[in-house]
Amino acid sequence: MAVLEVQGLCKRYPGFLLDNISFSLESGRIMGLIGRNGAGKTTTLKSIFNLVHPDGGKIRIFGLDMPQDEREIKQRIGYAGGAVDYYKKKKLRDISAVTGTFYSGWDDAAYHRYLDAFSLDENKTPSELSEGMRVKFSLTLALSHGAELLILDEPTSGLDPVSRAELLDTFLFLKDRGVSILFSTHITTDLEKCADDITYIAGGKLIDSKPLNAFMSENAQAGHGDSLEDIMVYYEKESLYEKLAD
Repeated sequence: MAVLEVQGLCKRYPGFLLDNISFSLESGRIMGLIGRNGAGKTTTLKSIFNLVHPDGGKIRIFGLDMPQDEREIKQRIGYAGGAVDYYKKKKLRDISAVTGTFYSGWDDAAYHRYLDAFSLDENKTPSELSEGMRVKFSLTLALSHGAELLILDEPTSGLDPVSRAELLDTFLFLKDRGVSILFSTHITTDLEKCADDITYIAGGKLIDSKPLNAFMSENAQAGHGDSLEDIMVYYEKESLYEKLAD
């Protein structure tokens, strides 16, 4: 069953067009969203969460329409867009107390398990945390209300290799329990360790969206490279050559 369906998503900004993006995420799978800076990844994720209002296309989550069913949908999904950078002088416990009031499924026991797992001190404020620890707190908030779908923008950014490995293990743990995860990252080796599917956007256009193994195999056979990084470099070079030739 598709927990997320994106059909013909379009968003226009001055000098940029997110053009006809379509993909779907099945229940209990991890999808990596890749593309260089400015490709449209964050616009896509924020459109799904209705933080950006698309100019065209349809988004369905759990078979419900966004934004018509936004209130119901948001009780069942979690979003983290990097490090927490609001309420910088408030203690983590105060931020979580306010956050919990928005979710009927908020689970204090789960919240404290993630605090412990990520070695977070809830008596500290975001201003006292490193970038990586603020990312971990952002994820803790997203994970603590029983979300069935996580939408994460660069969740491993700023984390050291050990913390990144721990986070990927958390993703796999959640996947085994039926949680679906869509996350963008520039660290393509992370996706090779945990992703089931890949969606690749370049210059606002969809390059491909399919299971990771098929994506890797097809591109390797075509001579585009044997790793996600190599494949991205191949496509981006091709795009650069086309622009220079125009």
